[in-house]
Amino acid sequence: MTSLIPFIKPLRNLLLAGVAVVALTACASNRMPSPDYSGMAAGQTQQTLGELTARYKSNPKDRNIAIHYAAALRAVGQNKQAVSVLEISMDQYPQDPDVNVAYAKALTADGRFEQSLQVLDNVIRPEAPDWNALLVKGATLDQLGRNGEARALYTQALVFAPGEAAIEANMGLSYAMTNELPAAEQHLRRAVQMQGATSRVRQNLALVVGLQGRFDECRALYAAELPPEQVESNMAYVRALLTQQNRWDMIDKG
Repeated sequence: MTSLIPFIKPLRNLLLAGVAVVALTACASNRMPSPDYSGMAAGQTQQTLGELTARYKSNPKDRNIAIHYAAALRAVGQNKQAVSVLEISMDQYPQDPDVNVAYAKALTADGRFEQSLQVLDNVIRPEAPDWNALLVKGATLDQLGRNGEARALYTQALVFAPGEAAIEANMGLSYAMTNELPAAEQHLRRAVQMQGATSRVRQNLALVVGLQGRFDECRALYAAELPPEQVESNMAYVRALLTQQNRWDMIDKG
């Protein structure tokens, strides 16, 4: 595996949100959809959180409300509170796979990676693994720098859910974290063509394209997803990453 280079730490922080979001959007046909509120506008996210807070207070034992409430909390960065909500649900539904996976996502978002892996290992059945759980475990391993193990899980997940944008996107982010940018781009381009691809996936493709020095294409990809001021902010970040690592001489300018 390609060794990490220093600029990957800030890059990892940027991409990890994408990894987590991708994992959160995954759902299996025989399971409840995994909610994702991170792509909403700030005002809409706060409104949704307010509504879910009220619903949760009125019925905290409803597993579906708890899972959605925790996802909304994660979307506004309240990861510890999301963990607390799902700890209560785990006490009530210890064998429920949806609750377990949601709890693992909250733990990963809170940086409690080893605990998350333990929860996932308890819920993943070797003879018939749930691809959503494999996806979340892979995202957690990526955040620990165990990228090869993560990619093996994504490959396994593709066997059970071929054509899922979430899996290809996570695979692409994994390669981005180890600076294997052409491979990252290849998987992200597959992902954006698939049903279920999110704006975050398309923005991560823009980032990977930009890190290869193709700024016009990068800007166009961002512009299709974001308002002009955010486009400029993202472009500045891409250039800052390249400058930080003094990688300009590595870029093909032809």
